[in-house]
Amino acid sequence: METLANLESFVKSAELRSFSEAARQLGLTPAAVSRNVAMLERNLGVRLLQRSTRRITLTEAGERFLDAIGGSLDTLQSAIEETASGAAEPAGVLKVSLSPTVGPTYVLPLLPEFLRRYPRVRPEWHFESRQVDLVHEGYDLAIGGGFELSAGIVARALAPAHIVAVASPDYLRNAGALPDHPDELGSLRGVVMRSIATGRIRKWTMQGPNGAQATAAVNEDIVMNDPASMREATRVGLGVAMLAVPDVLTDLAEGRLVRLLPQWHADAGMISLYYASRRLLPGKTRAFVDFVIEHFRELCYAEKFDATTNHVARESKRKR
Repeated sequence: METLANLESFVKSAELRSFSEAARQLGLTPAAVSRNVAMLERNLGVRLLQRSTRRITLTEAGERFLDAIGGSLDTLQSAIEETASGAAEPAGVLKVSLSPTVGPTYVLPLLPEFLRRYPRVRPEWHFESRQVDLVHEGYDLAIGGGFELSAGIVARALAPAHIVAVASPDYLRNAGALPDHPDELGSLRGVVMRSIATGRIRKWTMQGPNGAQATAAVNEDIVMNDPASMREATRVGLGVAMLAVPDVLTDLAEGRLVRLLPQWHADAGMISLYYASRRLLPGKTRAFVDFVIEHFRELCYAEKFDATTNHVARESKRKR
C-alpha cells in the first residue's frame, strides 16, 4: 500500500507542475518529492509524470490517477489532521489572503474571539490587493471581492461590494456646485485606480433611481494602485474617488468623507469567502468559514455595506 507521502508528493507535483513548488508547500526537498513520485510510479508500474528540464506534465495515466485519488486524498489528510489534533479540535496553520481594507477593519477584530474558541489554530494572514491562487500558493481561503472562480473553488457570499463616490468636506467647500448626476463628476478633480492585474483605469457604471444607469465620469487627475491609498487621497482633499462602502463607512459616519450622489452606486459583486472545494474541509478551515459567516450576520455587515439602504447617505448628510 502506498504511503501518504508518496501520494501527497504526486498530487502536489501534478497540481503545481513543479517538484520545487511541491517541495516548498510540503516542507520537503525537491529531490525527496521526485524520489517519492518515482517510488509511486515504480510500485504502480506506470509513468505518471513526464519530466523535462523546464517543467513536468501529466501522462494520460497520471491524469486518470489524479482524478481518481484527488478527493480521497483530501479526505484522508483532513481525517488525519483532525484525529491527531485531539477530539477533532481544529488545529494547524490557517493561511488566509484578505483585502487590505476589509481585512484589518472588519475581519481582524474577530480574531481574538476565534482564537479563544480554537487556540490550536495558528493564523498566517496576508493583506494584499490581488487575487491569489488558492491551490498553487497554498492558501486555505481568501476574503475579498471580484475573484474569478476557477474550477474547484467555492464562494460563500458575505456582503455586497457597492461602490460610491466620496470626497472630503474641505475639498467640496471649494469645489463649487455639487454634481447631481454621474456624468457631472467630471467637474471635480478625480482620484482613480489603475488595476494591478490589467494595467487599466477602472471605469464604473452607476445605478440610480428607477433603474437608471450612467458612467461615472471621474477625471484621471490622480492615479493610485490601491483602494487604501485612494481613500487617504480623498481624506486629505485631493478630489473625488469611487470606493467600496466598507472602505469608507467609518469615514462617512465620522465626517471625514461625504458621499456624493446618494441615490447612485456601482455594483462590484459580492465580498465573499473563497476556498478550495473538498468533500471534507480541514477542521481549521471549516471552523473559520462558519465563524466569519456567523459574525458578519450578527454584526449586520450585509445591510451596513449596502449602498441602497438609506443609512449610508443619512450618516453622510448628518456630518456635512
